[in-house]
Amino acid sequence: MHLARRSPALVLLLVVLVTAGAGVWLTVGAGGRAERRHVVVDGVPLDEVHPPIVAGRHRPAVVIAHGFAGSAVLMAQLGDSLAARGHVVVLLDFTGHGANRRHLPDRAASTGASTEALQGDLGTALRHLRSLPDVDPGRVALVGHSMGATAVTRYAVAHPEITATVAMSLPDASTVSPDRPRRLLLLVGGLEFPAFHAEADRAARGADRSMVVVPGVEHISILYAPRAHREIAVWLGDSSTDPAMPSPLRRVGGAAILLLSLLAGLYPLARLLFGPAHGSWPRRLPRQVGYIAVLAAAATAIAALLAAVLPSRDLPLALGGYIVGFTATAGLGILGYLRWRGPIFPVGPPRTEAGPLRLAVAAIVLIGYAAAAIAVPLHLGLTHALPVGDRWWLLPVVWAGFALFAYATERVATGDSVGVLAASAVAVIALTWAAVVGLTSSFLLLVVPLLAILSLWQAIWSAMLHRFSAPPWLIALVGSLVVAWPIATALPLG
Repeated sequence: MHLARRSPALVLLLVVLVTAGAGVWLTVGAGGRAERRHVVVDGVPLDEVHPPIVAGRHRPAVVIAHGFAGSAVLMAQLGDSLAARGHVVVLLDFTGHGANRRHLPDRAASTGASTEALQGDLGTALRHLRSLPDVDPGRVALVGHSMGATAVTRYAVAHPEITATVAMSLPDASTVSPDRPRRLLLLVGGLEFPAFHAEADRAARGADRSMVVVPGVEHISILYAPRAHREIAVWLGDSSTDPAMPSPLRRVGGAAILLLSLLAGLYPLARLLFGPAHGSWPRRLPRQVGYIAVLAAAATAIAALLAAVLPSRDLPLALGGYIVGFTATAGLGILGYLRWRGPIFPVGPPRTEAGPLRLAVAAIVLIGYAAAAIAVPLHLGLTHALPVGDRWWLLPVVWAGFALFAYATERVATGDSVGVLAASAVAVIALTWAAVVGLTSSFLLLVVPLLAILSLWQAIWSAMLHRFSAPPWLIALVGSLVVAWPIATALPLG
């Protein structure tokens, strides 16, 4: 008690370290006793997952394919489940995704060139899988999600030697015929868009087919649904005598704990950099929040239209160029209005009196901490989040767009994070509208929930740094990186 009264920041730091350790333990140990190896074959990154070795036994095997803006890491929990049921698993990073440095042709998954690239990647993964000494090359199956579901069904139609196929959230059943592919299981989330249900129903018409609607999940959460994992294991032929299956939620749950602990760690870190907190928590009045939302709506509506024709749309990052143009234009619009109109609301609490050197040190430390706080949990428990290839220069470009919008919202909200959150919510709505009316790819509709969560995350970081009266430019740089990093490392190179 005496320690808690004298140094609450130290106590919080200890709690953060303990919970962060628990999160790392959960994610790292999620796969149980399976053996893992990472290889790169003909430029395609592959993750092997082997059940505990039994000498002389050839096992059934499966290649698992991720969706658009996904990676092998995103599908890792399914690999854990199937390895626990006796399958040798290979997970791949498609062209343009994850650790794959190649660019996806046309920055899309539906053109002839991109289809050829994905089919080539699957062929590489299957050849490698069949070459493994513990694999029975006559018992090889395919599992795919979303874009990966289209890719594996197309491949299985052309290769009847594939013994079974599983398509999760299939967006396009045009290549499926009544007798090809062999043994096809369709899984679709109960909360997914109607188009996914329609395609699954269309593909399920034929011999040796089954369609399962997994209740209570949508396009991404279906990957973590225990029901989905059990259905896949049964369909592929459960070859294990062990009734246990690792929880598909352990990996993502550990990442969530790690993410929350690193968020909590921002408080003692900021206290160390700026001294005791003396700012206030958000208290913006509803009328003022409404004013900010209206201004943000005008700026983002114009930005949504302009981003479709700006040169930034040609950036080699699918959807990324549009998002960069949108955020930068909206930010410039708000700043231009403030320059013309002047401050809308009374200026917030006094800013820190730290000198230039201390602010420079604080900026370096906080930016580095923000990068680690978002990248490490994502990479361990959700999807590949380490930049490779051209992502190294694309990351600061995407960050600059989000930082400009974040700085503008910090200025217009004058130190209140409720206003920041309101402006971010309006931006998410504007991006949704842009996808609906065709200003950008409709795939953005599947990314919108992630953008909403990241915007909330940024507002929380903003609120905490406001407590220490950090300057708006620093709050904008740190908070925007939390949003920009996943966008720049997950969207496909193109």
